Amino acid sequence: TIMHLFLLLILQATAAFGQIDPAHCRYALGMEDGRIKDDDITASSQWYETTGPQYARLNREEGDGAWCPEGQLEPSDSQYLQVDLGRLTFLTVVGTQGRYARNSGNEFARAYRLNYSRDGLLWKSWRNRLGNTVMEGNKNAYASVINDLHPPVITRYVRLIPVTKLSTTVCMRVELYGCPWDDGLITYSAPEGQLMMPPGYPIASLNDSTYDGVHERRRLFGGLGQLTDGVIGLDDFLLTRQYHVWPGYDYLGWRNDSLGTQGYVEMEFVFDRQRNFTSMKVHSNNMFARGVKIFSSVTCWFKPRLIAGWEAESVVFKTVLDDRNPSARYVTVPLNRRAAKSLRCRFYFADVWMMFSEISFQSGNTHTHTHTHTSFTFLPKQKNEITSYLSLRGHHTPDPDDPASDPPDDGNTPILIGCLVTIILLLVIIIFLILWCQYVCKVLEKVRRKRVLLRFSVRVLVLVLSYRTMTTLTSFRGTQSPANADPHYERVFLLDPQYQNPAVLRNKLPELSQSAEASACGGGYAEPDVTQCTPHQCFHSNAPHYAETDIVRLQGVTGSNMYAVPALTVDSLTRKDISAAEFPRQQLIFREKLGEGQFGEVHLCEAEGLPEFLGEGSPLPDRDGHSVLVAVKQLRADATSQARNDFLKEIKIMSRLNDPNIIRLLCVCVSSDPLCMVTEYMENGDLNMFLSQREIESTLTHANNIPSVSLSDLLHMSVQISSGMKYLASLNFVHRDLATRNCLLDRRLTIKIADFGMSRNLYSSDYYRIQGRAVLPIRWMAWESILLGKFTTASDVWAFGVTLWEIFTLCKEQPYSLLSDEQVIENTGEFFRNQGRQIFLYAPPLCPPSLFELMMRCWSRDIPNRPSFEGLYQALRPHVNQ
Repeated sequence: TIMHLFLLLILQATAAFGQIDPAHCRYALGMEDGRIKDDDITASSQWYETTGPQYARLNREEGDGAWCPEGQLEPSDSQYLQVDLGRLTFLTVVGTQGRYARNSGNEFARAYRLNYSRDGLLWKSWRNRLGNTVMEGNKNAYASVINDLHPPVITRYVRLIPVTKLSTTVCMRVELYGCPWDDGLITYSAPEGQLMMPPGYPIASLNDSTYDGVHERRRLFGGLGQLTDGVIGLDDFLLTRQYHVWPGYDYLGWRNDSLGTQGYVEMEFVFDRQRNFTSMKVHSNNMFARGVKIFSSVTCWFKPRLIAGWEAESVVFKTVLDDRNPSARYVTVPLNRRAAKSLRCRFYFADVWMMFSEISFQSGNTHTHTHTHTSFTFLPKQKNEITSYLSLRGHHTPDPDDPASDPPDDGNTPILIGCLVTIILLLVIIIFLILWCQYVCKVLEKVRRKRVLLRFSVRVLVLVLSYRTMTTLTSFRGTQSPANADPHYERVFLLDPQYQNPAVLRNKLPELSQSAEASACGGGYAEPDVTQCTPHQCFHSNAPHYAETDIVRLQGVTGSNMYAVPALTVDSLTRKDISAAEFPRQQLIFREKLGEGQFGEVHLCEAEGLPEFLGEGSPLPDRDGHSVLVAVKQLRADATSQARNDFLKEIKIMSRLNDPNIIRLLCVCVSSDPLCMVTEYMENGDLNMFLSQREIESTLTHANNIPSVSLSDLLHMSVQISSGMKYLASLNFVHRDLATRNCLLDRRLTIKIADFGMSRNLYSSDYYRIQGRAVLPIRWMAWESILLGKFTTASDVWAFGVTLWEIFTLCKEQPYSLLSDEQVIENTGEFFRNQGRQIFLYAPPLCPPSLFELMMRCWSRDIPNRPSFEGLYQALRPHVNQ
């Protein structure tokens, strides 16, 4: 009922708002805008007064433009730049630049390490999830490099330590990103996690792999780790939210009989100051079918000061065990406003195993009895925005580390009332959306109703269908027991190292017969017998598919994508076949290597005098003789004759493209080796990076100068991409790697479709490498492309639907992020079988329902049912000016 749904959403809201979110905790902490004062920035040394630590501010060029340590930096040196953030902070991102100094400097750090401290005395070295301590730095003096911290750290003091392999001069400018750490927790102690070796399942290592304290006598002391990293474990503890980690990574877990006869796990928590604790939230796994349950009860003792003894009066809380719903969940333990600086809690087992992924605390200040958290605590992102908004309006913002600055209770009342009113309004809107969606779904046909209702409701109302959806995901991932498994379902799509071509994969699919292929084709070349339609003869009525031997290889010689076009005869290719002008290669100034392939590289260069060289009709703006940025694909000297022919073929293909939304070939350097082609490059970079650094436009983004885009901007981008793809389709060109990473932007948000994504290390995780073949963007590929090796305009339409999904999620998430690469391939098998078990991408919250329905049409299982790019363009264009 509506009332049950209302109560369910309230419970979900209180749970979600109690936990920090690393994906949204990414606010600049004040180096660039001066909120971090000069006195809070120090260094081990400085070259001159004008290169002191106070000048290490990102995008600022005061003094001589950056902080530079004294003398040449040697490989054995440990010079550092230190920043005091003023309070405990959840640090998620570090940005660095070199010394540009208005084109007079050229010093930068190619790599650096990060040390941090919560008290200024004990320093710890940051390590990524694989144990590496060195982060990639800058490649030139002016471009900034942003490094996400995986895992994030909780700290007040930060040291950046430049690293070099050779004696050199380095300089740095820095910005730090994160949000306040209001929990106040500075250490927790617990028994070490243990191995779980269930029969028939992978071994799960349930240790705290990012713990930054001491490991001694099988206990953890004096640090923080995965219980405070903001990453909530999934329902199935063998699945993880991170790539390339082991099963069980997101959980810290213990076995009952391994801790003696005591039957409990004892943990201690130490805080930055004495607090009045209202509650503790423990995210616990509850997969009871494998002997895992939430704790049966917990007893907590309190210590007002570290040198005091534990108070005799404890708080006891018994949980209500649930043997029906295996979902992981937050358990909220009331702490009755007890005052303490340290807590000791004993969690009692309810089954063989107990597993935690996050623990957070809600508390108030002991001096003024005000809450820093309530039942309706803001997400870090919202809290930071409201704090900044109040400061802009002249309101006093209290410092949690300064008890004297805390306002009385009455000062918080308007904010609390505002929070409650906002939540009530959101609930009313959500209920309205449910009713509206039910009305629309009654009008639609039965199949469409099931799809749209499922996809739209899952994301707007997470809890309404979460159990059913997770049940589907669980059965798909093979987590059900063999006894309950569907005998008609087999895991046959795993790509082993011996996989070399689609024929091998077809041999693994008995049902992928010629008749089945023909039915999947939806047509054939004017042949009366469609059962004779082979995978390489299938085609869409508006987009013929060419045999694989007649298609330029998927990955070009430079590592970039290659358009699929009818075969070109390369034997007769000469300089006369290339219409692009010869540009003086000495006027190309190298700036950065974007990527590389087996026989070539892609460079970002400045081209001096290029607009004047191209003359009237140049696609580039007039820069008054100044250089412009271009992408240069260059063939290496060791390239084979076949690679040379492929490179010339790519030049000929590119020279045929002339559309305002397609990257153009500007000129070439082919009169001598190495062969080069020069194409456009937009100063705003690619669409994926552009959107991932922005939020949707709102009053708060305007008030806080947060980079943002409007819904109208997103629709305009979508129309431009569809226009460019409409042009490619009119030439029977098939892109084969359409994604936001391959769409470049200029300052006016004009989009040009490119093909550099495959060659860039930044997006290597978007591609699946198969031994003996090029890498494949499987999360963007249609099912027939993966299973049959069939690339057509219709498969580009599928990729366009995924690209739309990226745009309306602001590129905050990888498509099918909950599935591994192998599971994505398995899902394509479900599309082939067409038994209703295929998994679709969810409806992005920003996406209008009519637009999501258009995406679903792009992902139609039957190729003829997918729209053409002309139809997509006509459908999208009216939305732009609404």
